[in-house]
Amino acid sequence: MRIGIDASTWHNGRGFGRFTREIVSAMLALESRHEFVLFFDRETPCEHAQTVVVAQSRPVTEAAVADGSRRPADLLRFTRAAARQRLDVLFYPAVYSWFPCPPGTPNLVTLHDAIAEHYPDLVFPQRRTRLLWSIKMALARMQATRFLTVSRAAREEIVAHMRIDPGLIDLTTEGPKEVFHPPASAPDAARARERVSHELRLPDGARYFVFVGGFAPHKNVLGLVHSFAALAPSAADVHLLLVGDLGSHGFHGNLEELRHAIASHGLTARVHFTGFVTDEVLAEIYGGAIALVLPSFSEGFGLPAIEAMACGTPVVASNRGALPEIVADAGLLVDPADRAALQAALGSLIEDGRLRADLQQRALARAGRFSWSLAAHLALQALERCGKRSA
Repeated sequence: MRIGIDASTWHNGRGFGRFTREIVSAMLALESRHEFVLFFDRETPCEHAQTVVVAQSRPVTEAAVADGSRRPADLLRFTRAAARQRLDVLFYPAVYSWFPCPPGTPNLVTLHDAIAEHYPDLVFPQRRTRLLWSIKMALARMQATRFLTVSRAAREEIVAHMRIDPGLIDLTTEGPKEVFHPPASAPDAARARERVSHELRLPDGARYFVFVGGFAPHKNVLGLVHSFAALAPSAADVHLLLVGDLGSHGFHGNLEELRHAIASHGLTARVHFTGFVTDEVLAEIYGGAIALVLPSFSEGFGLPAIEAMACGTPVVASNRGALPEIVADAGLLVDPADRAALQAALGSLIEDGRLRADLQQRALARAGRFSWSLAAHLALQALERCGKRSA
């Protein structure tokens, strides 16, 4: 088959940008007889595929966001470019960058979750952006031949809140990059902890929990800050690292509310915004953490959980959305609305070395079940199914 891929989110710094880069790269590395045509909005080197650059008035990563909008002419340029390639099937790795599919072309649309439909006030507080999102989703759903998502929980949420036939939704997965692995030796681990402490200006001997992700209300970082504040007096050497790009990329965030809460609890010296970090630095942060904490109200997958577990790091996660499916028995699951339960889970990992060691071993075993190669294989199967159903 001649498979077209909308790669215009390739340069996005959020999770769906990483998903596009990793799953497409892994798909191109698979042995197959298929041809691939990647559509970008800027020059992007890519081996093993034909690339087509579609001129846009604004980069897709700036326009296809909560407070932005894309010009119809820009969308139609992608449509015409795809039509000229005479594709057998078109793959959208993220619905965020959707453009109208050429008439008659089978297409597979990835829906990472239905969080915007489940928690609209947390994702789109402005009526205009919510309306634009709803219009785009309606058009994408109308044209889609089949859908792809990243977990069983995400599929259930999509069915419940978007009323899509579950028989039309295929599953793939996500995985850790090779850089995410445990330190090779105890001295390597010690040196990594020293580098992290020096880079982030942590006190000597400080321990820390880490959150990784965007600062959006549905991530429940505010709940984490409040739970950490309740724990802080009894764990004076423990800090909290909040890892993520402090720019919103146009998506709704509550960064100022978080800063206010941290200051009001007197925690400005113990809660640290790291900003964006490279994967190499992130792997060292994971490796030195007491645990990764993901207290989200909903996640379609929760990639930081897999990355942390691949580094042998315990995980404290929400018992909602896909996180129980991803983490399973390799972490502690808590109700994200129960701040006392979250505080208790954090406290148990501070105090119980045997529990930490057990979860470290479970985490490594669990992470081994996920890979981008598997994700690409499942996505390619879905594309083949999509093309055959429409032949």
